[in-house]
Amino acid sequence: MVSLICTLQDHRDDVNWCAFSPTQLATCSADKTVRIYNTQDFSEVPYSPLSGHGYGVHCCCFSACGQYLASCSTDGSTVVWSTDTGEIEAVLEHPGRNPVRVCAFSPDSSHLVSGASDGTLGLWDFPTKTLHRTGAVNDTTMVACSFTPCGQMFVTGSTYGDLRLWDLDMNQLHVEKNTHDLGVTCCCFGPKILSGSGWVQFRLASCGQDSTLKIWTVSRSNTGSCKMQLLHTLTGQSAPVLSCAFSADGQLLVSGSVDKTVTVYDASQGALLYTLNQHERYVTACAFSPSTPLIATGSMDKTVNIWRVEDGHSGHEGKSLPGRKLLGHSRLLVSDWSEEDVGAWLCEEGLQALVENFKANNIDGAELVSLTKETLASELNIESVGLRSKVLRKVEELKAGCVCTGVPDEYLCPITRELMKDPVIAADGYSYEREAIESWIATKNRSSPMTNLPLQTTLLTPNRTLKMAIGRWRTSQ
Repeated sequence: MVSLICTLQDHRDDVNWCAFSPTQLATCSADKTVRIYNTQDFSEVPYSPLSGHGYGVHCCCFSACGQYLASCSTDGSTVVWSTDTGEIEAVLEHPGRNPVRVCAFSPDSSHLVSGASDGTLGLWDFPTKTLHRTGAVNDTTMVACSFTPCGQMFVTGSTYGDLRLWDLDMNQLHVEKNTHDLGVTCCCFGPKILSGSGWVQFRLASCGQDSTLKIWTVSRSNTGSCKMQLLHTLTGQSAPVLSCAFSADGQLLVSGSVDKTVTVYDASQGALLYTLNQHERYVTACAFSPSTPLIATGSMDKTVNIWRVEDGHSGHEGKSLPGRKLLGHSRLLVSDWSEEDVGAWLCEEGLQALVENFKANNIDGAELVSLTKETLASELNIESVGLRSKVLRKVEELKAGCVCTGVPDEYLCPITRELMKDPVIAADGYSYEREAIESWIATKNRSSPMTNLPLQTTLLTPNRTLKMAIGRWRTSQ
């Protein structure tokens, strides 16, 4: 189920792009502004909107850590903002000062690429904010760009209809012509890296004016040769498809169209799962959150819709919820509980008197399950021995409810053989508990625990779909 949880109505003109960091949502518009929201409640941050561009803003993207936001505009510049203060960190003037249509960070934020209306590309060394390389494709406009999850290559899409794969020296590794009749509108790489004997492989989605969304396999061999193979052509929308994005685990794909719809697909099978009809004009932008099961979609109706992908039945599908309220603690793993979720749990357990005390000490789910008699007495100042014992007993019951027999094998970390709390996908395509695979990589010379082959990259991608499935299984026990 996909449920509409709130609608943001702050922009005064077309919304052109949406981008998530783990804690924030950025939107940009033809009204020359960039707006930033907290993803916890979708309240706008105090320094928003950002107003440094002289013309409409076409695209925005966060650095990997979320510390920086880049936005590009018809004014010929890409502006880098601090997400802590909203201040401008740098203004990157595109070669030729032509309107900049698209920008994208590499996964490690070491590079930023920008593409312009005259077909030129600028590859920037981001730490120094200097121009590293330039490239160009004649007689076209660059409108789409995405880095591979390893960060060593990127793909561009243009109004000419081609997809081009580049390395960091701006060498063209592969050109796939006529991918979309009348032009590409957006493209994005999935998060997974598949490797085998002598090759590495990625998934790429592209959409265009031909009303299709396509999924490709991009392969590169150890010798440097590259190829693209079309896997799926998705025709769930009846007009040009303007935007597309993979979920953080690569299992879902969302797209927005001129027909005013948002579609959500199973990316592996190419099967249409949901069609959403809440925008009044063209859907120009869409993005998945990297840390929560949320989708943002932007439109020429000047609004941004926030959707939650869930497995339950909230009864609110297709309706805006008042107050921008998100789902409560009952659908989350305990380690994901917020302070408010802990307060709700205390009330359910008849411990209402402790709510303010826990809130004052900022006790969230992770800290709740780590409480001891000592911390209850010394840090929370609970003097009653009986009350401390009751809290610990309730916490133990909560933790015991999370340890069940008959656990499906795919829910167990291959390294620890324990139920995963924070599953991530490694470069070998397998899912592991984050802490376990990080420790393994640090001590095992970057080999795969499952195949013993070298990992092509140490990049780890949150497996939100698996995390949701584990949470659903646990609540059913």
